[in-house]
Amino acid sequence: MDTDGFLAYMLSKENRILNAPVLSDASTVPEKGSPREMTRPLNEYFISSSHNTYLLGRQLVGESSIEGYIHVLQLGCRCVEIDCWDGDDGQPVVEHGRTLYIQPLVVANISGSSIRFQDVISVISKFAFIVTPYPLILSMEIHCGTDQQMKMAKIFRETLGDELLLHSLEGLEGKLPSPEDLKYKILLKV
Repeated sequence: MDTDGFLAYMLSKENRILNAPVLSDASTVPEKGSPREMTRPLNEYFISSSHNTYLLGRQLVGESSIEGYIHVLQLGCRCVEIDCWDGDDGQPVVEHGRTLYIQPLVVANISGSSIRFQDVISVISKFAFIVTPYPLILSMEIHCGTDQQMKMAKIFRETLGDELLLHSLEGLEGKLPSPEDLKYKILLKV
């Protein structure tokens, strides 16, 4: 297959990924076997994901902002990345930390910007389920010490409340839950 043939296939009706119905239309029950049926195990679905969600602009010198989370959640993204580091004031921060060598053996956050972890989780709580009721996965990259990890756990529980999935779902022994099972739930991936 040449490039034109591949492009034609990617844009064709046969490619259900691009032609799937809008997930936010939860008002109608999908027919069994339809592309919108969300009762299969979670691992059988493509998941819209965001890498370095907090960065606006370029990867190495982009500014960290909560706007990145708002934007991707409004687009229906279901997996966002949070890179957590020890904050200088004793509170965890989200930043693209320690990625560029300034001098041999010295690393630094060259963007110079960070966001309070609490602010990121608050924005996620507010925007997580506006576009779709299906689960949101928080892909955590944790570089914090034990004290700030404990603060993160407290922030997760207090800010996300019952939306944070803390226990296995009943009746699913031996299989993964479906997006339908996980509606309005936030999962942590560490």
